[in-house]
Amino acid sequence: MTMALTLAALLARPSLGLRLAGSATATLEQEIQWVAVTELENPAPFLTGGELVLTTGVRQRTAVDQRRFVRVLQRAGALGIGFGVRLGHDEIPPALIAEANRWGLPVIEVPYQTPFMAIGKLVADSHSADHYASLERLIAGHQVLARSLLTGGGLEDLLKRLGSMLGTDLVLTQFTAQLYSSSPDAGVPSMDRWVAYPIPTGRRDACTLWAKKPFEDTGIVSYAQNLISLELNNLTKQREAQRALAGQVMNDVVRGTLEPDEASRRLAGVGVNSTKRNVVLLAESAAHHRNLRGTTLPAALDGAVSAMVDRDLVVIVEDDGARAPKLARLLADHLTEAGIHATTGIGGAYTKPNGLRWSYFEAKEAAGRGLDVNEPERLSLTSLLLASEDVPLADMAGEAIGPLVRFDTQHGAELVHTLETYLAHNGSVAQVAEELNLHRNTVRYRLGQIAELTGYDPAVTADRVQLYLALAVRKIAKA
Repeated sequence: MTMALTLAALLARPSLGLRLAGSATATLEQEIQWVAVTELENPAPFLTGGELVLTTGVRQRTAVDQRRFVRVLQRAGALGIGFGVRLGHDEIPPALIAEANRWGLPVIEVPYQTPFMAIGKLVADSHSADHYASLERLIAGHQVLARSLLTGGGLEDLLKRLGSMLGTDLVLTQFTAQLYSSSPDAGVPSMDRWVAYPIPTGRRDACTLWAKKPFEDTGIVSYAQNLISLELNNLTKQREAQRALAGQVMNDVVRGTLEPDEASRRLAGVGVNSTKRNVVLLAESAAHHRNLRGTTLPAALDGAVSAMVDRDLVVIVEDDGARAPKLARLLADHLTEAGIHATTGIGGAYTKPNGLRWSYFEAKEAAGRGLDVNEPERLSLTSLLLASEDVPLADMAGEAIGPLVRFDTQHGAELVHTLETYLAHNGSVAQVAEELNLHRNTVRYRLGQIAELTGYDPAVTADRVQLYLALAVRKIAKA
């Protein structure tokens, strides 16, 4: 509540003995910004608007001068005129009152015994008291916001209290994703109806606090920006630490180095109940994998456990598989809105640590297909073998396919492509010849070269399987 004085409040003080001389009353209830004492004919250069101008009129001897003086004050935005009598004039000149009435400028008679300094001091004291009260309210607001964080209320409680102080809706966004909204009816912020306050976090996350117009900011928003920035950084660091810890457990589970009971115990320690059916959602991003460490998740995944496994974000959801596609889409859209270009894979819904491991491999293989959201497919033996550190399948594949790759490089040949096409058409020379626009004898010649270089004959079933696995491993390793 403001404590600044108005003209009406000054008139109501008996000790001053002031009297309203004119009929103009329009500005009586407006706050006096300052008191200006002047005897200049044109004090306009020294006025900023909202002043009570005090004068004895010693230079306004004629009616023309008095009317001109009033017009000068009116154009300068003065709030009213305080005219001291029995100094330059025994009474307020009628021409001055008439001109002031014409322009709606109140005229107050200041008696001889009331010094101008007394009026000025009252107005100055009221502004000091008002400023002090504003500072007290601002400090109290600071304490309320800081306490909401220190007592565990968190970011949501801070924003609720800030919205209450401002008397308006608030929305916190990261790029275009909403991290917080004070009301379901708040809508999407726009520059014409909302005021945007950037939240500096030192990270590439473009967080913005939006306040819906109209509202009055007494300086509390600036302080709130700093608190929000601090809390967002703290939350990011917490997510990074939690995901690193959960990632260590998931790494051990994925590699199969833990006994089932130990795996279940360690998973429970990071919030995963392996007795329930769980689905793995896996997001991988070659360009923005560092941002996956601390990025937020959509609200629908608030109860999920997230972990960093290698450079991938793994989200473990307790689900029977029915909600997984929708949740994966929400995750993919959320990451896109946060400026992270990623592909998301979905695993199956399984119980027990081994089931979680299986779901991880399915999700990993699905993500490698490159779509925004990739549904799980029947898990291939190739990807499971490649994921096992105990089987040097990648080395074995290199030994089998390496000679073909080197031959193609040195001679500009297409033996690898011919072999891939041959396997894709289940060993049909005719179909290979048609697709590659070659003569059948050329295809047979190339197959002979392949057998000679690798030691594996594509026409023999056992050798064909070996070559198929080698090519599949090579393709996964390059992905």
